[in-house]
Amino acid sequence: MYMKISQLFRRYWVGIVNMGIEPDLPLLESRRVQLMNMLAAIALPLVCFYPFLNWMQGRYFLAGINIINLLSMLMVLVFHKKHRYMAARYSRIGCCLFVYTISGCYFHTGAEYYLLNTLVLTIIIFDNKWVIAILSSLIITATVLSLTFPSPLQIGSPMGTGRVWSNIALSMLFTVLALYFFKSIQQDYQQAIEKQKQTLFHMNQDKEKLFSIIAHDIRSPLASLEVLMDQFQDGMLNEAELNEASSVIRSRVAGLNKTMDNLLRWSTIGMKGIKTHAEHFLILPVVEEVIQLFKAVAAQKRIHIEVQGDEELAVYADLDQVSVILRNLVSNALKFSYEDGRIVITADKIENQVWLRVADEGVGMDEQRAKALFAGLQQPGFGTHGERGTGLGLLLCKEFAQRNKGAIHAESEEGVGTTFTLTLQKGRMVSEKVPIN
Repeated sequence: MYMKISQLFRRYWVGIVNMGIEPDLPLLESRRVQLMNMLAAIALPLVCFYPFLNWMQGRYFLAGINIINLLSMLMVLVFHKKHRYMAARYSRIGCCLFVYTISGCYFHTGAEYYLLNTLVLTIIIFDNKWVIAILSSLIITATVLSLTFPSPLQIGSPMGTGRVWSNIALSMLFTVLALYFFKSIQQDYQQAIEKQKQTLFHMNQDKEKLFSIIAHDIRSPLASLEVLMDQFQDGMLNEAELNEASSVIRSRVAGLNKTMDNLLRWSTIGMKGIKTHAEHFLILPVVEEVIQLFKAVAAQKRIHIEVQGDEELAVYADLDQVSVILRNLVSNALKFSYEDGRIVITADKIENQVWLRVADEGVGMDEQRAKALFAGLQQPGFGTHGERGTGLGLLLCKEFAQRNKGAIHAESEEGVGTTFTLTLQKGRMVSEKVPIN
């Protein structure tokens, strides 16, 4: 029973406090809306009670004033629901000026102290300095008038001291809540600024690494080509040496092309330009398509690529992004494998996931470096034939894996080899092989 009441209260509270909040609403505006909703949610039970109490005690005019106050609070929630935030603010502040000034002047209920709460609220919820100045002047004038008004004619029976002190205490409580909420707004902003600062710091670090990598990767093949052309013009190379040198340059240019391709995809992600479109497709045909792209490289190093898994195993993901992940993983495995080695690609179903493993028998790495592979851009490494690796492709793999509600990690042992494991959502059975675009 207690749990049900607690859940109902929590649902009521969260529903009212977040009424009118939209995802695209700025942080400050969201907090202002929540502040007004919170004050209304706390005050509504009391404001509902006072009209009945005053009516029973013969204070009919004051009961009417209480009803106006109640309607004003309800209108705040209605305006927020309709996303008319400024209308909610002006109507509430205007009503507070009217209700609490009349109550203070003619009934001395202690409601005039709510004007101080209204003053604090005005400063928090408005930005325009002229609006704040005008409303603050009116509120201060109304407060002074309420406290000094002689009140020769009281409408209804005199108010008890208990009611006065309770109103004073509640007005102070609402003022403290408003100030505390304002402080929390400042803390939220400070945390957001600190988070952005850290993000910018890491982005600048990555940018510097990228510039360094790109400058080296572009300069290296161009410098080699320049030296080759000079030697060729001077007649220093025979045909066999020219063919050998051109083969090396071709390999470097191919590596540069792969780096630029990954860089383009990575920068597009940074600009929020890549969209993920998940679909059901068989995974092994995609693996076979990727292997065909590296057939020549594998043959050059005499590396055997073996594929294991259920041919009818399907995943639910973006086909193009999964293809990019596999291309990077197979490329890395070939790059860091020795000649006459072996690469094993396996696909297994584990509960509601598909696990893809790409294991090589290459140079491997220590545990610390394996854990750091997906943490950020690493210092460039070199394969068994001097192939250059930037680590950008692995960051791309991590990004695409997360976009497809999956994950990727590496296990490695130096001198033994490395295994990359990609987990994806299991898909429905499909009958046709889907080609890679």
